[in-house]
Amino acid sequence: MKLYERMELTFRGEVLKNDWARVDLSAVFQNGEEEVKVKGFYDGDGVYKVRFLPLKTGTWSWKVTGILEASGQEECVAGEAEEGLHGPVRARGMHFSYEDGTRFAPFGTTIYAMLHQERERIDQTFATLAKAPFNKVRLCVFPKHYDFNHNEPEFYAFEKDGDKWDVGRPSIAFWHHFEEGLARLEKMGIQADLILFHPYDRWGFSSLTQAENLEYLDYLLRRLAAFPNVWWSLANEYDFCLGHKTVEDFEEIEEYVASHDPYHHLLSNHNCFKHWDFTRPNVTHACIQTKDLTKVTFWREQYRKPVVIDECAYEGDIPHFWGSISGREMTARFWRVVTSGAYCTHGETFLDDQEVLWWAKGCVLKGESPKRIAFLKALVEELPGPIDSESLGMEILAGIKREQEETVLANMPEEFRSFAKAFLRMDEVSRMGFCGSEHCWQGHCGELAYLYYYDLRCCSRDVLHLPETHTYRIEIIDTWEMTRQTLLAGVKGQVEVNLPGKEGTAVLALAEA
Repeated sequence: MKLYERMELTFRGEVLKNDWARVDLSAVFQNGEEEVKVKGFYDGDGVYKVRFLPLKTGTWSWKVTGILEASGQEECVAGEAEEGLHGPVRARGMHFSYEDGTRFAPFGTTIYAMLHQERERIDQTFATLAKAPFNKVRLCVFPKHYDFNHNEPEFYAFEKDGDKWDVGRPSIAFWHHFEEGLARLEKMGIQADLILFHPYDRWGFSSLTQAENLEYLDYLLRRLAAFPNVWWSLANEYDFCLGHKTVEDFEEIEEYVASHDPYHHLLSNHNCFKHWDFTRPNVTHACIQTKDLTKVTFWREQYRKPVVIDECAYEGDIPHFWGSISGREMTARFWRVVTSGAYCTHGETFLDDQEVLWWAKGCVLKGESPKRIAFLKALVEELPGPIDSESLGMEILAGIKREQEETVLANMPEEFRSFAKAFLRMDEVSRMGFCGSEHCWQGHCGELAYLYYYDLRCCSRDVLHLPETHTYRIEIIDTWEMTRQTLLAGVKGQVEVNLPGKEGTAVLALAEA
């Protein structure tokens, strides 16, 4: 078997009529001092499977126990570089990288119900993704019922017992179909951010009992945890699910997923209004719905984890506020988030007579932002490291408590102190409002690169304050026209730059070798 590639053991045994979900089947894989315990699953028609994701080369011995017994060993070797086998994505500091240390910057898109469509549309969606810049997809395990999303899926996750879903009898056809989609994404190098629950439902999946929720998760984890490209999103808009689940239920779900995943994939929870508590130990990154992007640098400092703005509205023309921003604005939101040291997710919602909107069903992209997101992604991948916030600026003052003010002022440069005193006399709401109106979008890769996004500002001139320890090449970037032009070279320290005086301008200062 290959390092970072899912392997599978298949056995024949008793044909089960009931209780498929919690079949007594487990395995232990051992390589030297390292031991990994996994659960197997029933795959229908007397077929039993155990899946394993090797994260270490060498000889792995395995022993299967429970409803059947077997043992053996497999030699795990490293794959070829061109195979793209890097392992699961991990949160490291406030950024992401693969298991093998390769940097990963998520540029995501949302296609909630992509795997609940007819096969021709799914194939069209994958053909579109093959040409798109996106390396992460948010998608639901359960089908979705919402505006522009009223079709019936071909498969459901469980069989029925009369009118009630029998969580103990998973639909094998559903899981084969779903896994085929995950495997296609994996082959394309795309992460699957799996939404485990959501409130947009007419079938009854959102109102399962907590015992049924955990039984479903147990089977899902047995089947899917060995996929290297999965992330766990506990819910889409978890706070809209609270009619059927409590916060305590979600905390139990979070703990269950984290403790039953042998490979500890990325885990978070998506909000509508109220953030999940991203400081919780099981939570690897912040997954946030917001249109107020000026707070991104504040949240990075608050959570000290990667921040992903997984919903900031969608490019489109539907009547809903969240689905009717322009391609120019979608592009701008990506630049705002990325220069703040965080990560952004795209979506698209153009009206269609057949109700085929990318954000729900996929098919083809119609908007103007994807190719500009591709331009930004290529630039980010050229940089010498991940982007961190250049400065929290006034957000530091906006978030401090009254009892901290005197200390903060005492440590502040004198020329800034009188302004800061006036700022601190405002209430917290007014402070944050001011920060939103006077925000500068800028980030850096240590001292090796500085990226400034002027957004709506139409400056014809600016002064950059660069370190004296390097010389820099200065580029002017038109984020809409997708052009890069070298303006200066061999400069350092305080540098005056002439700008084109138009919105959507960015400046890159890159240290010269």
